[in-house]
Amino acid sequence: MQHQEFESPDELRDAIKCFWYDKRDVGDQQVSFDVVPDGYAELIFHFGSLWSLSDNGTLKPLPSPFLMGLLNQPAVFYTNNRLEIIGIRCFPWTVFDLLGLTSGKDGVRIVEHPIAQLQPALDELVRAGRIEEAIAQVKQYFLKARAGIATDSMLFKAGVVMREAAGTMPVSEVAAAAHATVRTLERKFRQSSGHTVKDVSALIRFEQVRNQLWSNPDSSLAGLAHELGYTDQSHLSREFKRYSGTTPAAFARNAKKGKQIVPTDFVTFIHT
Repeated sequence: MQHQEFESPDELRDAIKCFWYDKRDVGDQQVSFDVVPDGYAELIFHFGSLWSLSDNGTLKPLPSPFLMGLLNQPAVFYTNNRLEIIGIRCFPWTVFDLLGLTSGKDGVRIVEHPIAQLQPALDELVRAGRIEEAIAQVKQYFLKARAGIATDSMLFKAGVVMREAAGTMPVSEVAAAAHATVRTLERKFRQSSGHTVKDVSALIRFEQVRNQLWSNPDSSLAGLAHELGYTDQSHLSREFKRYSGTTPAAFARNAKKGKQIVPTDFVTFIHT
């Protein structure tokens, strides 16, 4: 397993959290991977074998790239042999403007977009093991795209405080920090991300629990509930199961067993 993260250039840090690369040989047999929700949207370039998405029991082939927006439950993907990915981890309130797309609540979206023209060059670089050069090409594309988009300071300020507060800040306080009314902020948030401030905050908060249980499976659920502003441990467990499809206790047991294939705090793909 190989996982690398690459910092976003200063000019992109209000829109893109980071760029990343994963590589894993999964063998000849088809395997499935759960993608667990978090507070980011991802543009995914994939290389090697065909990727498919499970859609109500039917496997739907996925082109490269595809857009993975905010999820409200795990998405299940299938592939075999060589699993290689370049991902662009975007803030959900910037990703659609950055790509010039209409916002929406699609969990996984197949898009026809000029960025797909990068695929042949990226594939050649990835096959040659020149990952940094491939990432540099993707960065350059987004630097050009970002230059043509005006910064929305309201959304930027709101996003910063939501992240700093780990999704625990009430909408009224987020709006105050962004120097906006609740109504104006909610309208802009829906336009930019397709979701409400509360929707995104809940995912950010879930992400904190998920990452903590990955890095420290023995964490106290009652302590996490208190720290992250859940009503109680039962509230945390209900929300966790809503997004992950499993209980926090079961997730922690899987973490102990090492079933996650992605190291450190990037707990996205879970081998099933």
